[in-house]
Amino acid sequence: MTAGDGPPVKPVVGRGPTFITRLMESRWLGWAGLAVGLGAPLVIATPYALNIMTSAVIFVMLAVGLNIVVGYCGLLDLGFAAFFAVGAYTSGILANELEIPLLATVPAVIVVTVIAGIVIGAPTLRLRSDYLAIVTLGFGEIIRIVANNLDITGGPSGIYGIPGLSAFGVDLSEPVVFYWVTVLIVALAVLFAARLGRSRLGRAWRFVREDEDAAEASGIHTYQVKLSAYIAGAVWGGLAGVLFAGQLSAVSPASFTFLQSALVLMAVVLGGMGSTPGVVLGAVFISLLPELLRDFADYRFFVFGVLLIVVMIVRPQGLWPHRSSESARTAARSRTGPPGEPATDSKGAS
Repeated sequence: MTAGDGPPVKPVVGRGPTFITRLMESRWLGWAGLAVGLGAPLVIATPYALNIMTSAVIFVMLAVGLNIVVGYCGLLDLGFAAFFAVGAYTSGILANELEIPLLATVPAVIVVTVIAGIVIGAPTLRLRSDYLAIVTLGFGEIIRIVANNLDITGGPSGIYGIPGLSAFGVDLSEPVVFYWVTVLIVALAVLFAARLGRSRLGRAWRFVREDEDAAEASGIHTYQVKLSAYIAGAVWGGLAGVLFAGQLSAVSPASFTFLQSALVLMAVVLGGMGSTPGVVLGAVFISLLPELLRDFADYRFFVFGVLLIVVMIVRPQGLWPHRSSESARTAARSRTGPPGEPATDSKGAS
């Protein structure tokens, strides 16, 4: 092998994946994260710390649900807090009116959130880009305003006295136990969302995200695929609402404002759209950082915003961007050259 008429060019061997890359792709990393989550109360178990950690775990579930809509399917949803509210209010009303355990309301919550996903998504998902974002924002505000004006939802005061979490006569509402149960439930939800993203339906979602017209030309019913993503995200948001109602024993319209939807979307973008571990990391970052900055008093949100800007400048693709197996193979080929041929350096030519 020579480069023009000059001396032979020595092949350059690709370095292969770095230690950080191998670590990020390790299957054991998720188990390590679960172990850290379960072991956190062994390090600090004050009521304040447990409340903040439980809220962070519920926020992770919200972010994973929105990631199905935004990250997997590419649908910009600015009203995701609506499904959070639907789940919380449905479980709270059923638990109070029928005097049943909170976990027994889960099937009803799933049914109601699926219906809400169809009712909201069916007329809106025919729109694209900015138009879709504005319409979802409007529906999110409609749900909050309706909850603020109905008697069954308690109006502006909300619903109080929601029974704590229990199963088979065992009380699970004690803060440490509730935190552990929440971590396990959210871990299963994260695992299922990751599996869903790698399924045939998940590949269709990503195809629609990359090029909706090409996906439709390839035989994919894009409207049905987008609606399925919207419904799946609604179910995740509704289940997060059940956990939220169990944590606070009360729900009110003030918990489901546009700011909540914006923070969840921020976690998805910051972590890396389409990346399940990235979204989990982004959700933990967004939920815990304001509490860690409480020493700055009135300036903590200013510092919080500055840190978010710095992170997005340094990591524009997110803290942990999605990397498909195909892109990994392409990167490997760019380092080592095509199969059967040694790689060349930047100055050499085969």
